[in-house]
Amino acid sequence: MTTWRKMIENEMSAHNDSFDNIVSQIGETENWLDINFKNGYGGTEGPPFTLWTYERVYFPVQYDGSEWVSSVPRNPNGEITYHVGGG
Repeated sequence: MTTWRKMIENEMSAHNDSFDNIVSQIGETENWLDINFKNGYGGTEGPPFTLWTYERVYFPVQYDGSEWVSSVPRNPNGEITYHVGGG
């Protein structure tokens, strides 16, 4: 079991970002960040969301029901985006 908050924190850490830098966020429910769900293979359980910081945009990804968080730069910075959600 996990939450989007935990997985977003991991993705943010990889990009030297933090929740202190949030500009906007939107989720399907008010408490979307802290809903526990199984992120393993089988079915999509985490609620949809989009979260913006000053530097990045965070979003849910799934492949065969396995879920995780990915992000892209908020503004052009020369960073390329690799395929998301595939094997």
